[in-house]
Amino acid sequence: MKDPGNLSREEQRKVLEAAMQAGHILLENGAEIFRVEETIDRICKYYGIESSSSFVLSNGIFTTSGSEREEIFAKVQHIPVSGTHLDRVAAVNQLSREIEEGRYTVEEVRKKLAVIRVMPGKSKFMQVLASGIGCACFCCLFGGNAKDSLAAFLVGVLLYLYVLFVSSPHLSKIVGNIGGGALVTFLCIILNVLHIGQHINFMIIGSIMPMVPGVAFTNAIRDFADGDYISGSVRMLDALLVFFCIAMGVGLVFSLFHQIMGGAML
Repeated sequence: MKDPGNLSREEQRKVLEAAMQAGHILLENGAEIFRVEETIDRICKYYGIESSSSFVLSNGIFTTSGSEREEIFAKVQHIPVSGTHLDRVAAVNQLSREIEEGRYTVEEVRKKLAVIRVMPGKSKFMQVLASGIGCACFCCLFGGNAKDSLAAFLVGVLLYLYVLFVSSPHLSKIVGNIGGGALVTFLCIILNVLHIGQHINFMIIGSIMPMVPGVAFTNAIRDFADGDYISGSVRMLDALLVFFCIAMGVGLVFSLFHQIMGGAML
């Protein structure tokens, strides 16, 4: 444990900014609210800043500190609601443990965090392949046969190509999710008509799984359980909006094909 009396005002500011940077990376990449607050507090307390206080929401961090021996510090960071990158979350968690073991100076921590912040994710090929395999497995899990799983694999691959090259870079979240649900349904109907898949319901259920915000929904429930009702409500609303948009895209295509072909599709 360091003594803040032995730290210059500039060093104290660097400690607090490093703690906020760690919290920013965690929150930006899908960590729970309590984990963000705990990490910020651990870093500050290890380096001897006992007066720090953090208030974390789903899209923002508020940190203050100050006492007779410590510099007065106040800072707010806005973090837009975005995706999930659990590798970065795990890296920051590991770094916080190593900090408490006394392995790093403040400057080394800042450099480590800068590296973690730009840590690359999986390659686009791996993401597309994982989407296809995941869709096939979920289709089988929900009751589909081998032909349904093959169709779900093909749809999952095409869906994630749409997500990577069309939806994420060019469309808003709402339009992108409606388009994704519509694309999945359209492709499943076409494959069903071509007799590549037999049960269109299992094919669609399996194929939309890459779009389902499971981590956000789970974190919202955990935030509620920890008493972070504001953050839990924001995350829950964001997840429910995605569910609604996917359902809207599926429903629109089903309605269109029902009007064109007549009769029930399922």
